Amino acid sequence: MTTTTAPANFTELGLISPLLARLTELEYQQPTPIQAQAIPSVLAGRDLIAGANTGSGKTATFALPLLQQIAELQSSKAQVSKGNFVTGLVLVPTRELAKQVADSIKSYAVHFNGAIKTVSVFGGVSVNTQMLALRGGADILVATPGRLLDLISSNAVKLDKVKTLVLDEADRMLSLGFTEELAELLALVPKQKQTLLFSATFPEEVQTLTQALLNNPVEIQLQSADASTLVQRVFTVNKGEKTSVLAHLIQENQWRQALIFVNAKNACNHLADKLAKRGIAAEVFHGDKGQGARTRVLEAFKAGEIDVLIATDIAARGLDIEKLPVVINFDLPRSPADYMHRIGRSGRAGEVGLALSLIDYEDYHHFKIIEKKNKIRLEREQVEGFEVNEEITEALLASIKPVAKPEGTGKKNKKKYKDNW
Repeated sequence: MTTTTAPANFTELGLISPLLARLTELEYQQPTPIQAQAIPSVLAGRDLIAGANTGSGKTATFALPLLQQIAELQSSKAQVSKGNFVTGLVLVPTRELAKQVADSIKSYAVHFNGAIKTVSVFGGVSVNTQMLALRGGADILVATPGRLLDLISSNAVKLDKVKTLVLDEADRMLSLGFTEELAELLALVPKQKQTLLFSATFPEEVQTLTQALLNNPVEIQLQSADASTLVQRVFTVNKGEKTSVLAHLIQENQWRQALIFVNAKNACNHLADKLAKRGIAAEVFHGDKGQGARTRVLEAFKAGEIDVLIATDIAARGLDIEKLPVVINFDLPRSPADYMHRIGRSGRAGEVGLALSLIDYEDYHHFKIIEKKNKIRLEREQVEGFEVNEEITEALLASIKPVAKPEGTGKKNKKKYKDNW
């Protein structure tokens, strides 16, 4: 783990003037902890493994040094390969994250005046358009694994000249069943390269990947940073009353930009209909919506034109909304790790945020597992006017049988599940 004193400003990180000028324009005051600790090591060519809260400034941590390295490579008049090659490859788990990361990189690169070409590729849109974009290669390619393999099979892009590989949200890629795709892609990139791995959690699969892939990496662990900016609360409710409690909370608190998580695509529409009957307009965001519709809904939510967005876990990663006030778990996530990814949509970059979970008697045991895995313990609260009937709840708890393993956790179903992302 790193223990060096954090630089007080971006100039001390060793960044070049085009990047510093852009950071000033973007009103970046000082590096976040992960930027301060990681950027000098990345610029020095070291491999990196980093764990940090979502919203900690992770994208700039790899984007800024990657842009600087490419700019220096271009200015050194080194032999640049002609053709459909890639210098920097960033792998991400979802379409939304691919677009967001690419947009951020392009924004940071404004003062290079178009000299650094960044392309993003992902499923759900025309592959032909992406093939055209990759003509002549790309300096930086941001990609989801499945679509990238499609493009490689069509000879639209080659990875044998990659100098820097970034694995963003590594735990999510593996949990979505991208293990085989990652193995195929890793076999196509050079053994001699710089590798940067970012992951919010470090299950066994991620640890195995880091051991096989990284060479004497710098390790940074900042998951606990700024934890106090996100308030977590859990409300117990009677069976069948979650929708009523949710509607009451939204109306009582007059929330704007409330993000509500459910576990299934049809549950999004079902809950939206129920809220509409209570006078609350909500939009939905899930894998059955076309990419164009998903982009429009997301942009409208970011702009504050939509007050309530109901989403599946495709919104748990790569959804970056400044000052999102509240995230609500209407359904608990199946994976305890996904709990942290969901609530991380609020309280980003030191902003105050609120994460609520609604649990009935069927959720009690699973929420205890979530607490144990994430090393948290939350007080159980009740909403005034919706107090839990303790007698009925105790009787129902006594009648609960062990829950079968949910559909979608097996290897076959992981493939089916990830195709919707």
